[in-house]
Amino acid sequence: MPEASDRPYVLHMFTSTPQMSPFDVNMAADAGYQILVPYCNVDEDSVVTLTQDAIFSRGPKGVSRTGIFIGGRDVMQAADMLERARHAMVPPFEVSVFTDPSGAYTTAAALVALAEKHLKAIHQLEFDGKRVLILGSTGAVGRVAAAMAASLGAVVAVASHSSQSRATQVSDEINRRFDIATSGVATGSPEQLHRELARAEIVFATAVAGVQVMTAADLSHAKNLLIAADVNAVPPEGIAGVNVMDDGKPLAGAARSDAIGIGALAIGNVKYQTQHRLFVRMRTGGKPVYLGFPEAFDEARAVVAGQGS
Repeated sequence: MPEASDRPYVLHMFTSTPQMSPFDVNMAADAGYQILVPYCNVDEDSVVTLTQDAIFSRGPKGVSRTGIFIGGRDVMQAADMLERARHAMVPPFEVSVFTDPSGAYTTAAALVALAEKHLKAIHQLEFDGKRVLILGSTGAVGRVAAAMAASLGAVVAVASHSSQSRATQVSDEINRRFDIATSGVATGSPEQLHRELARAEIVFATAVAGVQVMTAADLSHAKNLLIAADVNAVPPEGIAGVNVMDDGKPLAGAARSDAIGIGALAIGNVKYQTQHRLFVRMRTGGKPVYLGFPEAFDEARAVVAGQGS
């Protein structure tokens, strides 16, 4: 049997979807994993069996060169799968686990960390007490961004374009799962959207790619807007006037002269570095770690701090 130091780095990749994300496979390979094995259509009950199959095959030393990644699209399910994997460990047979469904944890972490940076640098303010409106928040990134902003003390409104009942349902799900407080709001009509924009100090656009959720005309109703951040890199912009490259650039057309925009590529740069660092951390940390959205946010903050002002 080869020495532990000669054994390859193996990453077992679980997803509840029919295929593992090629993005995540590439990221793991670039972080030093040598053997990447996807397991598709994995349900929560299967996580325990798969995890224990992974930990008992290489011995206590060899197991340190083994990891588990949990993908998928459902942020709630991925968080539950992370806990299932954690509880399946039998120390010293224990491996690191990292979950990032649809890249939502690292994308939301980058989004909120950049907003936090500019809020402090430009406005000398913290998230605590700020009114945050998340457009397109029923998706994966929006849900996690809501949890992160609320954990910083923000007053978070989870918006749905379809109905008030849908917004309330998603808000309730987020609140229960992450033990936070958000509220659901409807933004399906111009009147509803403009009412919520008039209240908001920070707006996050996290809708599906290629959908504009805030036009130039809508922007004029955001009288208190400090920051508008958009994760959509596919034209048109999710928020009119926020270019994909913007990273604290003054927002043209905003009611306040000190309002700024944060674009998708600026967010994506921090997201990429955050995900890479977390993959490296689980491979090289020397002891098992469990990496969910709080750890993603801490890492994104470190990336942003390293960028300077």
